[in-house]
Amino acid sequence: MTPKERGIDLGSSKSKNLLHQFHFAVATTTTATDGVVSCSVKSKDPNVIEDKKNEAVNQKWHGSVGGIVDAPIDEVWKIVSQSSRLHEWMPMVENCTDLSGKEGVPGYTRLVSGFMFPQKDEDRSWVKERLVLMDPLSYIYVYRMEASNVGLDRSLNSLKLIHYGDDSTLVEWTFEIDPVEGLSEEGIVDYLGYIYKSCINRIESAIGANKSCVAFFKKL
Repeated sequence: MTPKERGIDLGSSKSKNLLHQFHFAVATTTTATDGVVSCSVKSKDPNVIEDKKNEAVNQKWHGSVGGIVDAPIDEVWKIVSQSSRLHEWMPMVENCTDLSGKEGVPGYTRLVSGFMFPQKDEDRSWVKERLVLMDPLSYIYVYRMEASNVGLDRSLNSLKLIHYGDDSTLVEWTFEIDPVEGLSEEGIVDYLGYIYKSCINRIESAIGANKSCVAFFKKL
């Protein structure tokens, strides 16, 4: 299914502009040697050059989005914390395959593919992620992109749930990526925020659909 068929509207002027910037980012980062951001330094002093390179590599771009889900926090956690249920609230995800380790335990790796980050040729994107942290008591997990065909290797994605009144949950999604030379931080952060926010917005309907399915089969 295409992103549009999965509920991702890439036809608006805003999304087209963000998508164009993202494609530029992919073309730039995937051609970088070993993923190290290049920097132009006039000084010939090797120490100065090394300091500039380290400064470029260590700097991160950060972004965050959030939303309120009208469902108890435990119900939200059940759907967002399971790899097998990613497609239920991430409409651009088609497949999620376990690669190694045990789900829920740091070190666990998975391969996610679909239209998370649409390519110019409309080919599917893929991301290999490693679990860094999973804390069910605090309702938080962190995944790191180990490899991909979208140029966002080494980026971190954190999801945290917070009790928000009666039977409501605040979902906070924060992320950080390596800077991309020639691209504005605002452009790429806005695009990722747009995609991640669309996922948060679908959690509530995904929970409702699952309840309806369970109720249907109980009647059989």
